[in-house]
Amino acid sequence: MHYLESLLDNLDRSREQLLVALENLPDEALLTPNVVGNMSIADCLALQTAWEAELVTGYMRLDQGQKPENLLQALGHPTDYNRLRLIENRERDLDAIFDDFQHVRLQIEEWLEVFSEKDFMSPRRYAWFLGRSLAQITALLTYEREADYVPVIEAFAAQWADDYPEPPTDLLIPLTAVSLEENPDELDQPD
Repeated sequence: MHYLESLLDNLDRSREQLLVALENLPDEALLTPNVVGNMSIADCLALQTAWEAELVTGYMRLDQGQKPENLLQALGHPTDYNRLRLIENRERDLDAIFDDFQHVRLQIEEWLEVFSEKDFMSPRRYAWFLGRSLAQITALLTYEREADYVPVIEAFAAQWADDYPEPPTDLLIPLTAVSLEENPDELDQPD
């Protein structure tokens, strides 16, 4: 299972790098247009989710012994696929995008256990992929896609932090220092 461990490591590494880049960005930053090309970060996440969901559906079709038609169509016309998925996801709620973004990656990891090493690694196993193995297709649509835009998002996050620094924490009053209880001595004093 060395091939699977390596793939899972790559999936985890790329996702962790992306999540670290995103962790200090507010929703406003995630919705800012033209961060990655003409897309917002939210658009990127929705598009990554769509590709990974298409991959999961492709895994299911392959497991059933069927041709993954939609996945092949998407791979054959990625610009059209991206355009349509961006239109579909334009009005989606950011929380829903994040939920799906995390959920579909878990589904990919679960599906990886279904295929044998031979089926997964052989470029001849699935002739529909024209000499590419299922491992290559998986890499292409997951961590390799993320690697394309993670540096841009990291640079944007760094610039955002410079433009909108966090307020100093020493000026904040911790809520634990504030008591909502009335002082009994104050109640007895006349106004």
